[in-house]
Amino acid sequence: MSKHYSLCNISQVKKWLTRIALALLAAFFSTNIATAVPKSTITANLSPIPISQSPIANPQQLLQQGKEFFQAEQFSEALTVWQQAVLAYQVSGDKLNQARAYNLLSAAYQQLGKLPEAQEAIASSLSLLRSPENRGDSTNKLSIFAQALNTQGHLQLALGKPEDALTTWQEAAAIYSQIKHPEGIIGSQINQAQAMQYLGLYRQARKSLEQLETTLQNQPDSSIKATGLHSLGSIMRAIGELEKSRLLLQQSLKIAQELRSPAAISAAQFSLGNTARALAKRAAQSDDTAAKTEIQNAVNAYQEAAKSSTSPKMQVQAQLSLLSLLVENQQFAEAEELRSQIQFNQLPPSRSAIYAQVNLAQTLMKMSVVSRQSSIVSGDEKRTTDIAQILAKAVQQAKTLKDTQAESYAVGSLGRLYELNKQYKEAQNLTQHALISAQSIDASDIAYLWQWQLGRLAKNQGNRKDAIAAYTTAVETLKSLRSDLVAINPDNPDVQFSFRESVEPVYRQLVDLLLSTEVEPSQENLLQARFIIESLQLAELDNFFQEACLDAKPVQIDQVDSTAAVIYPIILPDKLAIILALPQSPLRYYAIIKPEQEIVTVLDQLQQDIGRLTGNNQQVLRLSQQLYDWIIRAAEADIKNAKVQTLVFVLDGLLRNIPMAALHDGQQYLIEKYSIALTPGLQLLPPQPLKREQLRTLAVGLSEARQGFSALPNVTRELAEIKTQPSTNQELLNQEFTSINLQTALKSFPFPVVHIATHGQFSSLAEKTFILTWDKKINVKELDNLLRRREQDESRPIELLVFSACETAAGDNRAALGLAGVAMRAGARSTLATLWQVSDESTATLMTKFYSELGKPGVTKSEALRLAQQTLLQDSRYRLPFYWAPYVLVGNWR
Repeated sequence: MSKHYSLCNISQVKKWLTRIALALLAAFFSTNIATAVPKSTITANLSPIPISQSPIANPQQLLQQGKEFFQAEQFSEALTVWQQAVLAYQVSGDKLNQARAYNLLSAAYQQLGKLPEAQEAIASSLSLLRSPENRGDSTNKLSIFAQALNTQGHLQLALGKPEDALTTWQEAAAIYSQIKHPEGIIGSQINQAQAMQYLGLYRQARKSLEQLETTLQNQPDSSIKATGLHSLGSIMRAIGELEKSRLLLQQSLKIAQELRSPAAISAAQFSLGNTARALAKRAAQSDDTAAKTEIQNAVNAYQEAAKSSTSPKMQVQAQLSLLSLLVENQQFAEAEELRSQIQFNQLPPSRSAIYAQVNLAQTLMKMSVVSRQSSIVSGDEKRTTDIAQILAKAVQQAKTLKDTQAESYAVGSLGRLYELNKQYKEAQNLTQHALISAQSIDASDIAYLWQWQLGRLAKNQGNRKDAIAAYTTAVETLKSLRSDLVAINPDNPDVQFSFRESVEPVYRQLVDLLLSTEVEPSQENLLQARFIIESLQLAELDNFFQEACLDAKPVQIDQVDSTAAVIYPIILPDKLAIILALPQSPLRYYAIIKPEQEIVTVLDQLQQDIGRLTGNNQQVLRLSQQLYDWIIRAAEADIKNAKVQTLVFVLDGLLRNIPMAALHDGQQYLIEKYSIALTPGLQLLPPQPLKREQLRTLAVGLSEARQGFSALPNVTRELAEIKTQPSTNQELLNQEFTSINLQTALKSFPFPVVHIATHGQFSSLAEKTFILTWDKKINVKELDNLLRRREQDESRPIELLVFSACETAAGDNRAALGLAGVAMRAGARSTLATLWQVSDESTATLMTKFYSELGKPGVTKSEALRLAQQTLLQDSRYRLPFYWAPYVLVGNWR
């Protein structure tokens, strides 16, 4: 068939989909529409599970029935029964059990997104528990009290009050300790760590988790220990500690196998599959062989989880995760075979069942998209019908259960199917309904998806104004979710989430709309585009660290430096867009209309050659001139007329791997005309210039070979030259440069300058970003702990942090993100680092000149670096960009 094949050409499928949309919308808005899909298609298996057919004689039975409904995720039914239990206990005068029923009622309200009602219910529960009639410290009362506090903590966190949640969970933990309740203690510690993460107290959260691990390891093997290790392993995966996650989950699996617990065995295998999948994604950045090994580990683990499970729910979850993994790796034949094995018949209606069906539909939609892009159209019509039936059933189940959250998720996903089918009107109606549902329960993590979807739909219908408005709302919602997003487990079996797929495109697509080639962007649109670019940089750094740890404050370039220009180049699908910010001037806009792939190819070629001494130097010059023409040429006159001395770049994507200093105008390199600096954005820029009084330096390094890394003999000379500068310094060389000695030195004095001359690597993955000391590798988070602890103790940040022998990870196209991450996270006002490792002899020469110039009055850090780079450029031994270009200054350039 033609490669232009589209589902829109299949009239029969299109009509069938339209009938479903009309029927569902009729149900939503209580309108009478004659054309409806047959009920048999969408109403199968909708009745609540028959928990009990006989009349309920007492409130204790009501509580039990409600628990069964709740565990079956039929929250609306649980709510109704527990309301009856509250009244029954009130009539009987049993205030303790009435408090217990109110607590359960609050949990049900929370699941349904009815937070005001949940607040009222938990307040009633705690009021009864604290009343004089319920005085006494019986184990039963204290247990109910602790359970109510746990429920209140979850509610406080949902209401955006993590400080209150932390205090509440600490109180619950104290009660659980008093009554010696191990499960309660473990759960409360995990809850506290979660609250600490929301508060940005990441070190305290990690310490709390480490204490929990110690507690668990000291316990004898038991089901409680297996469950605790499993929970902790899942948390470690969520915060990016993947090796630790695997170790803990393997321990949990071993105990579960010894206890012969099928449920615990399959749960551990499933989580091990998720961790292996995360490891595969990480390895894919630089090691294809390791990635393939981890993918197979994930496949094996999911298969074992499905095989060993006695729970239909777990079996389906494992199969769905395996299916999405196969589709992700384009193993379509295996995926089709597995799809035929996935059955929902044994799953009673529940939120998990609904999410499982939506998960399957999303995976099948991805399969369709990839198939069409590859012109593989066989089976696409049948798959579309299958997806529509799955989602229609999920919607009806959600409505039957009165589960607004699940309904929003299912209806919005159905809207996505219509979007892919180019039936935009139906898609828009469904998406708007999904958004209203999500907003009614304040489910912002779902709402932004539908705001984004409405933006795409408006764009596809040619309504640019509405598209920008929808995208802008989606970005604002994402910003409000900042702490939540970094806490999301990307391997959640219910909700498919990926920063690269679910967050980054929202920002990029909005910038593309604002900088449309159809009309000249207004100043308002340029200002918004600049703000969105900087917000994306912040979101990328949050995702890099899995922590929302950076403070953003909008700053105008005029407030920073009246002689600097800021250049924002961003790679979009059909162009390289450049926004230029000059002091006391409106923003300027330029665009190079080129396909994204052509831009990426040039950047790839330049990156591969410029960082190798044996690279093609003629090609380096040609491509450097090409890039100059794209980024600088159109702005050349404006920059010159503004008497600019420093060019500050906010770089996007692959541009981060290219040294802007090496751009060439045909006569000169850019560094010969301007000082150059990089920043993730003015929002993250500390505006103060360098304080020159007592410019004392802590200089540390390795000159000897260590831990498989080669010797750097000229580091000795480099550190000796630094020591000759007119300031008092401390030096740690070779055996003296240990992690403990570094920590001690940083605590001993607030050195304004910290110079680190040792092997190191910047990666797009925080766990692969490190520096080498005599005794170990210090990863980026450990280094951050050392540097920020000094800042907290002395209330004075590092003025300049220098990494003179580090490099970006080979094969990692986003590795320079690690450099920016280290620079921003360390709290240093400025960071000087290298994009690739160069001759340590030329580095020693450059660093000597840099510090010599930096000590002179009126010389900025960027100017000192420019003069040092020119020293190498003018030396015949070091004239190639390989030697002088990799040095980049990140942060404040003054």
